Amino acid sequence: MERRYAIWDVFTTRPLAGNPLAVVLDSDGLTPEQMQAIAREFNLSETVFVLPPRLPAHTAHIRIFTPFTELQFAGHPTVGAAIQLAEDRISGAAADCDALIVLEEGVGSVRVGVVGRSGQAPYAEFDLPKLPELAGAPAHDDRIAAALGLSPQDIGFANHRPSQYDAGTPFVFVPVRGLDAIARAQIVTAQWDQAFQGTAGKVFLYCRETIQHSATFHARMFAPGVGVPEDPVTGSAAAAFAAVLHRFDILPEGTSDFTIEQGIEMGRPGEIKLEVEVANRCLKRVRIGGYACLVARGKLFV
Repeated sequence: MERRYAIWDVFTTRPLAGNPLAVVLDSDGLTPEQMQAIAREFNLSETVFVLPPRLPAHTAHIRIFTPFTELQFAGHPTVGAAIQLAEDRISGAAADCDALIVLEEGVGSVRVGVVGRSGQAPYAEFDLPKLPELAGAPAHDDRIAAALGLSPQDIGFANHRPSQYDAGTPFVFVPVRGLDAIARAQIVTAQWDQAFQGTAGKVFLYCRETIQHSATFHARMFAPGVGVPEDPVTGSAAAAFAAVLHRFDILPEGTSDFTIEQGIEMGRPGEIKLEVEVANRCLKRVRIGGYACLVARGKLFV
């Protein structure tokens, strides 16, 4: 059977940057084992499989796989799949259109707004269906530093300390002193599981020092446990990062906007737009947004 697929570079406006995503259309009839095998074949951070919606009012049901495992939620697959489905609906690269796409994911229904303008990369944004929650306590700084090939003095800045949060996918958030320290970070396999076993080894490093003047934070993300040694740009981590900012930066009432740059060390720079709304000192809404660029189309014979 022939199944259409497309490759989108997400969280970027230009090809061969940002986070590549395979979107497999016509996925009805595939078993989970086949989906996992196809994801290994693409060998990208994530592959999305588009299925008919369970509820007729929704656009599609999607399943998200890394090369090793299935995820209940991820940011760049949500953005990329929504833009692809908007393109299918409008017929033409989502150009000159505003579309509302409702995706059924493991974490729940996700409403995604897609904006396309002729000659420009399409943009999509969505509100989190599940606000981030505390996900336990991180390991000691010494153990975290050893697992990242850093010194304990590299860990933390101002009042920011390592923390763990989950907005559909759990992460350890590790603040580091600056760009020099974050560039030196690497996976030390012998120390990794001891430091990060509680979150399947998904670790988001961040610092306030940035390369682009438009960015608020610089970041990297390692997840060797799910087959992603380093992820170029990680929307699900940015989603949970909202709770980190609320906790350590004591965000003001109302809406705050942030831009996270990531993927620069990998040669795949991208940007995530993060919008956080606080009401009565509590997180009320978190929104993730980004552009995407179509780079390939093809057919699977599976």
